Amino acid sequence: MTQAMSARPGVSVPRLQFLGRDLTASIVVFLVAMPLCMGIAIASGVPPEKGLITGIIGGIVVGALAGSPLQVSGPAAGLAVIVFELVRDQGFSALGPILILAGAIQVVAGVFRLGGWFRAISPAVVHGMLAGIGVLIVVGQFHVLFDAKPLSSGPANLAAMPGRLLGLSLSNMAAAELAFIVALVTIGAMLAWEKWRPAALRLMPGALVGVVAGTLLTVALGLDVAKVQVPASITAAISLPESGFWAKWLDPSVIAAAVAIAFIASAETLLSAAAVDKMHDGVRTDYNKELRAQGIGNLLCGAAGALPMTGVIVRSSANVQAGAITRASAILHGVWILGFVALLPWLLREIPMAALGAILVVTGWRLVSLTHAKHLLRDHGPLPVVIWAATLIMVVATDLLTGVLVGIGLTLLELAPHLRRLRLGVEEEPEGETHRIALDGTATFVTLPKLSATLDRVPAGKPVRLDVTRLAAVDHTTAELLRDWLQRRRASGTPVELLGGDSGRLATLAH
Repeated sequence: MTQAMSARPGVSVPRLQFLGRDLTASIVVFLVAMPLCMGIAIASGVPPEKGLITGIIGGIVVGALAGSPLQVSGPAAGLAVIVFELVRDQGFSALGPILILAGAIQVVAGVFRLGGWFRAISPAVVHGMLAGIGVLIVVGQFHVLFDAKPLSSGPANLAAMPGRLLGLSLSNMAAAELAFIVALVTIGAMLAWEKWRPAALRLMPGALVGVVAGTLLTVALGLDVAKVQVPASITAAISLPESGFWAKWLDPSVIAAAVAIAFIASAETLLSAAAVDKMHDGVRTDYNKELRAQGIGNLLCGAAGALPMTGVIVRSSANVQAGAITRASAILHGVWILGFVALLPWLLREIPMAALGAILVVTGWRLVSLTHAKHLLRDHGPLPVVIWAATLIMVVATDLLTGVLVGIGLTLLELAPHLRRLRLGVEEEPEGETHRIALDGTATFVTLPKLSATLDRVPAGKPVRLDVTRLAAVDHTTAELLRDWLQRRRASGTPVELLGGDSGRLATLAH
């Protein structure tokens, strides 16, 4: 994976090289973001321009304030399901007040330095949530492939899928059949490009190639399929809160929705930020600063009548792989979206809805990562896999928040054997040229913020001796944190000596 150049003290990189690499990366991220912003908006049950506004705010505003300089923010597939349900049940007018309140909650959480606690959420819960969202996106957007609207729930969408396929007629090519052909061409072009793309064009995103292929087919053959509808002016897409919208905050369901969005958006953002940190050796994420930036972004999205935002791993990884060095890349990608929407809205109106649905089907399918479940089983045993599966099933069968709460509840089972000794002692001291950290007691997600703060304080480039000899037990959440930290230190060339990691979950830390 391409490593972004570090901006460490003592490393001199010409300013023009910074600008050149960030400019190139910003164009790549822009090309990735455009179809995803519109597709996620459609999956959320709102007009596509609402997703573009969120992408603009996420790039220009949040990019300038972010605590994770290389992370890219915008509309996320992870919130599409909850937004769809909110718009369906409470109407689009309720989304603005909900997002303003959710953003305020995130800002307050960042001010009170609660960012570290979101890292304590079990990876099994987070990946189970993402897998459940992936399933819901696939079964919902499957119907968009036929120019039809998704039904009201995941189980209903799933039950209707066979009938949708069996209803196709090759002898009578109506709108549904034509749209499905466009969708298949889009998916085929996307997957073929990602597998066989030439090295010189490796940064060209497959999603863009798929949308272009589907659009060209539609235009060339004059196919009568549903297309994207966007206003002639971007300002016309901004819908300010209605008068008296403050009264909606007296509704308990609005408050509950705001808390759910704030919680899920923050968890997804900080998970993405942690993943981005693994991809480069530059500036580490300031989780509380990132949380405040996301809160400001969601406040603005609520005020503009747009979609909620999070840090998004697909666009962020594209940013790092394209060679971004500073936050300028994320900011510029927002500028490019604004310029494109302002100057070329007619081009967006040529895009078939089925092509965007096809991109979302592939995106949703990739969220269902069985690889992560296999990793949990191999390194941490069956309980984390049960947590992952239960979260996934409950997200699909009920709703997003219920699934996450069930997953967190099951995570508490890992504490049961250690209820009388949950304390974790952390000793930290210099030993000559080496920084020594000794852990004593039980390391669980309850003590993870304390441990992560200690690890983050270790000076860059200084050899580390991590003594876990007196560590009685470690849950899978903390084991993942320790392993990622050790891998990152070793990848940067910093010597790390591990004492006592030779049994159980601790043995996985040595590799």
